[in-house]
Amino acid sequence: MADSGPPTIHASAVLVGARAVLLRGPAGCGKSRLALALIEAAQSGRLPFARLVADDRVHVEARHGRLLVRPAESLAGLIEVRGIGVRRLPYEPVAVVGLVVDLGQPDVARLPSGNERTASVASVTLPRLAVASCADATAVLLAALGTVEAGS
Repeated sequence: MADSGPPTIHASAVLVGARAVLLRGPAGCGKSRLALALIEAAQSGRLPFARLVADDRVHVEARHGRLLVRPAESLAGLIEVRGIGVRRLPYEPVAVVGLVVDLGQPDVARLPSGNERTASVASVTLPRLAVASCADATAVLLAALGTVEAGS
């Protein structure tokens, strides 16, 4: 059955609290692994709530200045666990994105400037976190979600 509706992008998304984290990056960079780590962090109490929205492909749609994400119909509730295969998880059918995470970035500034800290997806500008290919993406993202920027 063909997916219909808004365009899809190669990404994963996890609802963390009230907003989704959109995970982008090249194939094999750890999007699914990071999605699972966020869900596990919620199960262990490190995050208040996390649930899969989509893995591998997500529908993105700008609506009233917000970016909505939905799973591709044929992949809803499915996530790849490297070394095990495709597994089924509870999922959210739609979520509003609050953060874009770009994984596997070759050149990440230690102290990113303003333009490096935003991303535009479907003409919606969102906060962005770039994660170096050599960094522990889970630790970086959990630190970003659990702290407030100095000076704020």
